[in-house]
Amino acid sequence: MKLRLTRRRFVLGVGTAALGVGAWTWRIEPHLVAVVRRGMPVRGLPTELEGKTLAQVSDLHVCPRVDSDYLSECLRKVSALNPDIVAVTGDFFSQGGPERAEEVARVFEHLAAPPLGCFAVLGNHDYGERWNDARIAEQLVRRLTDVGVTVLRNASRVVSGLRIVGLDDLWGTNFHPAKVLPTLTADEPAVVLCHNPDAADSPVYWGKYRGWILSGHTHGGQCKPPFLTPPMLPVLNKRYTSGAFDLGDGRSLYINRGLGHLLRVRFNVRPEITLHRLVRA
Repeated sequence: MKLRLTRRRFVLGVGTAALGVGAWTWRIEPHLVAVVRRGMPVRGLPTELEGKTLAQVSDLHVCPRVDSDYLSECLRKVSALNPDIVAVTGDFFSQGGPERAEEVARVFEHLAAPPLGCFAVLGNHDYGERWNDARIAEQLVRRLTDVGVTVLRNASRVVSGLRIVGLDDLWGTNFHPAKVLPTLTADEPAVVLCHNPDAADSPVYWGKYRGWILSGHTHGGQCKPPFLTPPMLPVLNKRYTSGAFDLGDGRSLYINRGLGHLLRVRFNVRPEITLHRLVRA
């Protein structure tokens, strides 16, 4: 027996579909974490680091809008991947302050110390609501240091022959890439952590660097219509959505979609843990 498509049935069907999409974008996808596994070719990579892994997470946004139990479980998932290095590319919290820094520290107690260290940079929200309070950032750095996270603020560390560089946030009060980028050469194996991918386009003394830049900040747009670009991105360069980009000058950029959110909504943009496998370029 054929059913006639009446106006009532049509409206009911559209309403049911809308409710389903709404429930998915609010209740399910914001916590449906994807583990993205990919190779990261690094020129001059020391032999002893070949095949080692670097796990990247970003944009946790610890605050009342993001469930801390969910974030703690995410860090336990990172630990279960047994990465050799962990990199956190900024925006640890939103609505920052001393109590929020304590909450971040409690969340990071669920991350097992990786063999070669956990390194991080700050994001714009790590400087408070107006992104300009250096005291809030310093409080966060102190608590992260207490739980074993090395925050690189326009500085670098060499780990088994790989230089890990951290730039402070482009929108913060301490963006001084000239303190560290001019020291990089084309041949030294290195990875740069930089929260905002727009910094890759800035005339900021990138000089001879010809390696990877790991970023976050965009959340992948959080909502992406099928086959289209996200309608909202907090960057000037609108091609910087998520994933890998060839910058055309020997540098490559990878943008992680983040774990947290400012508004609890995601559609076609799952939160992400990235597991980069280091290989010789």
